[in-house]
Formats: sequence, C-alpha cells, structure tokens
Amino acid sequence: MAGRTFAEKALARAAGVPDARAGDILDVTPDLMLSHDNSAAISQIFRETGAARVLYPERIAITLDHAVPAPTTRHAQNHAEIREWVRQQGIAHLFEVGRGICHQVIAEEGLILPGETILGADSHTTHAGWLGAFGAGVGRTEMAALWATGQLWMRVPEAIRITLSGRLARGVTAKDIALHILAALGTAAALYRSVEFAGDGLAGLSLDERPVLPNMMAEAGAKNAYLPPDDAVFAYLEPRRTRDYTPLYPDPDAEYAADYRFDLDTLAPQVALPERPDHVRPVTDVIGQPVQQAFIGTCTNGRLDDLRAAAEILRGQRVRCRLIVIPASAEVMLAAAREGVLDILIGAGAAIGTPGCGPCMGNHMGIPAPGEVTISTGSRNFRGRMGTPDAPVYLASPYVVAASAIRGTITDPREVLV
Repeated sequence: MAGRTFAEKALARAAGVPDARAGDILDVTPDLMLSHDNSAAISQIFRETGAARVLYPERIAITLDHAVPAPTTRHAQNHAEIREWVRQQGIAHLFEVGRGICHQVIAEEGLILPGETILGADSHTTHAGWLGAFGAGVGRTEMAALWATGQLWMRVPEAIRITLSGRLARGVTAKDIALHILAALGTAAALYRSVEFAGDGLAGLSLDERPVLPNMMAEAGAKNAYLPPDDAVFAYLEPRRTRDYTPLYPDPDAEYAADYRFDLDTLAPQVALPERPDHVRPVTDVIGQPVQQAFIGTCTNGRLDDLRAAAEILRGQRVRCRLIVIPASAEVMLAAAREGVLDILIGAGAAIGTPGCGPCMGNHMGIPAPGEVTISTGSRNFRGRMGTPDAPVYLASPYVVAASAIRGTITDPREVLV
C-alpha cells in the first residue's frame, strides 16, 4: 500500500478519521477559520442560515487589513459592522486597523500550527503552508456555513511534489523561485491540488522567504501548498504558541500526480509581465522598461527580510519614481524601525504606509493613474488589480523593485548590489 501525502494526512486529522486518500469526501473541522474586511458580508450570509450564534468563536480570526485605514465612508461602515459582529458573537480574535495582513498576523500570533488546518475566506490562505499547516481558501458562503456548523465537506486533493535543490545567488529570492515555477507550470497545473515542496533548497531559505512559495502557489490554482516544518519553524513558534501540536510529513512512498524539480544554483531574478503571473521572463529580458511607481509589500513580500533587501539596494540612493513601502504587519514595521531599515527607505524617498494590503486590492494607498506602470512585489498583476484597468503591473522581488525605483526603469539588482 502506498504511503500518504501531507494533504491526505492533514485532512484525515481534521476530519477525525484514521485514514484518507485523494478523492475522498470528508467533513473537515478546521482549527482556525479566517476572514478579513469581507466579514460583514459573511455575517449577512450567516444570518440567512438561521443560526443565532457561531459554533466555535474561539476558532475564528478576523483581521481588518484590505482597506485600512478606511479610505471611504463605505469602508468605515463595513469595519464598524464587523466590530459589532465580533462583540455580539464573542469572537476571540479581532485584529484591528494597523495590526497587519491576516496571513502574516496569524503566524505572528501563533494561531495556526504545524499539522493543523485553516480555512480562510481569502485565496491566499495557502500561505499557512510555510508552517507545515493545511491552508485553503473558501468562499463567503462556505465561511458562513463554517461559522454556523464548524464543519465543511471537502474532497481530499491529489498532490504534486516540487523538489528544490541548491542555493540562491545573492540578489535572488524566493519570489524568483515562485515566479520561475509559475512560468514552468502555468496557472492551472495545480488546480485543486496539494503542492508539496521538498528538497535541500528549502533549508537555505529564511523564515521570511518561505511563505512566498505557498502564498504564490494560489496563482497556480493550488488548493493548498506545504513546506515541511523544521527546527527553525519550531523555534519561531515556541514563544508564540498556546497549545501543543504534532507536525505532519508526507511518507517517502506517497503517490504524487506529478513531480517537478528545480535547481536554485543557476536561477536569475525574474519578472512577471502584465497581465499574468505566469508570463515570466528573466529580468535581463525587460531591462529598461519605464516604471512610474514601485511597490514593496503585501502578504507575499512585506516581511522584514523584504524591507532589508530594499534597504540594501537603496542605502545612500534616491528614487526616481514613486516608491511605496507597506510592511506586512506592525511587528515587521517595529523591527524595521529598530534596525534603521525605515530610516534608509525614507531617506531614499520611499513613502511608508500603514501595515495592511495597501494598493494590492486597488482600494487606496497607491492606485496608479491610467497609463502608469507599476512594478510590485505583490502576487497578482491581472488587468485592474491595483485599481486602474489601463495601468500595467509587473511582479518582481524586493531587490528588483528597489533597483527599478532608483533608475525609474526595470533594473537587474545585480547591477546595483556591491
């Protein structure tokens, strides 16, 4: 009998059954249910179920992050309704304006742990896989049902394995790995599949870099994505966790629908061209493309290492185009302030925003004018993603974005690093 993948083990655990195989239908009880500014809409759907109270208020986390501080009266009213809903229902975890992006915050708060399952009303809930957790996005109706019943039926996904070997060169990051994978696989290769990473290349990635991989596998259609947790992850979680956990690992003889291998030693900085995250080229193919705005942030690349990378490029420099930097959380912002990273960024001409999603959703804090080109560390560059349909968006690492901000054109960071 073949072994089990991570997804098979994780969903069997979440369903309270001894075993599961890909294709099985299970009633899953998640350890955490996540939502954000969409929670007011979810609460309206919840009322339509006829339920009076959420079943597990202690397992619900809500973060105000997609439009913070509120840019319009409508957004402010939405936030007010969420706060009242949290009060009425006794929901355990509300993270207010300025705390940061939901995926970053739940890790910092120790709310999701290795081997556990999180279902979130956000497509990038795959992000939680960097901690060795099963993270999957669901719709608003599904989240309302979860609030009411504590369960959701799910089909156990097939799995694909991505093995990384070697080490990245200076100026090359996990963002470049993710873009390179998307270029090779496309945006449908992992549709409703568990993407399970392996290989010695993972150990060379910092804890700030690792979330980029499961986060961006959402762009390949992944149901979830997973990195095997190691001692570095356990050490990160130890002062944060409030409960015990049991990490889960795929069996050596687990069955995978596909197997991919990537060598990190020769990888160069990558750039995703408009308007697809898999429309990727080496940065050398697009050098010189003018940009009017550069953006460093989002759940994909707004952590301390990302800000450090930008500061490494920007030290003693001045930007030639708008540079917006939005830390992924208040914790990240404080750490960057203590280290002097913010001093360097501000000194170079960067505008620092409130921790949150910022312009990634096209709400505010960096919406481009028609015809303006943005180079962003975000995860998506679909037409209109940043709020303006006729405003192309390129995706790249913080190194590439910062280097491009200095020259006002897309730039290979290896030309700037000394």
